[in-house]
Amino acid sequence: MQREQLINHSISIIKGNQHPRGGYIASPLFPPYAYSWLRDGTFIAHAMDRTGETDSSALFHRWVAGVLKNKRSRVDALVHKHNNKEWIDRSEFLGTRYHLDGRDDVSEWGHFQLDGYGAWLWGLTEHVKTTGNKEMLNELRESIEITVDYLMTFWHYPNFDCWEEFPDYVHPATLACVYGGLKALGELEQRPQLLEKASMIKNFILSNCVYEDRFVKSVHCLDEIWKPALTGVDASLLWLAVPFGVCEADDPIMRKTVQMIESELKHEGIQRYVEDRYYGGGEWLLLTAWYGWYQKELGNREEAQRCLEWIISKADHLGRLPEQVPDELREPSAYSEWLGKWGEPALPLLWSHAMFLVLSDSLA
Repeated sequence: MQREQLINHSISIIKGNQHPRGGYIASPLFPPYAYSWLRDGTFIAHAMDRTGETDSSALFHRWVAGVLKNKRSRVDALVHKHNNKEWIDRSEFLGTRYHLDGRDDVSEWGHFQLDGYGAWLWGLTEHVKTTGNKEMLNELRESIEITVDYLMTFWHYPNFDCWEEFPDYVHPATLACVYGGLKALGELEQRPQLLEKASMIKNFILSNCVYEDRFVKSVHCLDEIWKPALTGVDASLLWLAVPFGVCEADDPIMRKTVQMIESELKHEGIQRYVEDRYYGGGEWLLLTAWYGWYQKELGNREEAQRCLEWIISKADHLGRLPEQVPDELREPSAYSEWLGKWGEPALPLLWSHAMFLVLSDSLA
């Protein structure tokens, strides 16, 4: 399949799997993913902004605002408990994914995740900058401020990582999303309080999430001291450079982090982390696109282009991109276990299509 063909297929697949109210289904043919995630959806919307499909992106952002606008009393109650140092059960926090019509998802899932909320603020500000429609910020103000209060209060709480795992730790990739969202909105609206909090989060990452001169997957607090909990790397650490800018792409700590990602997680595509057992721990298309995006920022166009071509090669005859491919598995025995549990890996995955579009646009 040619690049332009897959671009058109990707746009068509994303638009065709957006609910009339605006939510993007994560994967239409994979029942466990029959929801809209704030995180996935934000990057899908960002890809649509990059390809000129700004109406689709706007519809998603309005959908998120609709989901969140009735959450004020819930967030206020959580903030009250935090201020009074009361115990908060994980189930009390806001969800990470929602039904396409905007209803809360009450299924068994790792719901307490902050990355999607931070990413949404970033994605919304990117949309506003792309379209010039600053009035949208006033239109969605209630939901924006609910999200700001939520993140400003709970940014340092242990929560599930972006893969819905490891809920007892704090994850630099999640912190990067929160930093990116608060900083982007703070700069756009010239709000010192948001910029100060973003700076605090950045300092926290640089002070507590670095081990052997590189970033680590996760940290936790022991005896009031923050220490590495999972000292390996996770490919989501790329987010610290692109797009959230906790550090520059050529920062020495980032370079050393990426070197370890390359040595431990890179084949032709990029895997998530060393201990990954989900469908055997294959190569993820969206992470390969992210690695290519990072390489493009470094000026390594040839490697970025190789990543793009590898992704294109994984499209099926209908132009659909999967979540991951089993070419290189970290734990082959786990692949059959997941096949028996949930069937074939998600296909198509809208987030894979979105990141292909982002990488393709960045190289254009």
